[in-house]
Amino acid sequence: MQIAEHSADGVTVVAPAGRLDSNSAPALDAVLSGQARAAPRLVVDLAAVDYISSAGLRVLLKAAKLARASGQQLALAGLAPQVREVFDVSGFTRLFRIGETVAAASTL
Repeated sequence: MQIAEHSADGVTVVAPAGRLDSNSAPALDAVLSGQARAAPRLVVDLAAVDYISSAGLRVLLKAAKLARASGQQLALAGLAPQVREVFDVSGFTRLFRIGETVAAASTL
């Protein structure tokens, strides 16, 4: 998994690419744990994630909790259909602000 990060206009975007599973989740966890405490507005762009497991869901939930505890905002963007299905089935869709694009998610 590759993870890109950039900031603009007060929004930090973290964009993982590839499979988000038990092998790659720790790397994303390390990035999000720091950003969830530091970035006032954080968007996780999942457009390039083609698979997500329970380990990936756990990392995103942890980041959301850290962001809330730090008074920050976290939103998700660009869920591919197969990733959105995992969110829908698991009930995670209700737990996150989700935008179709990074621009849309950054305004949620």
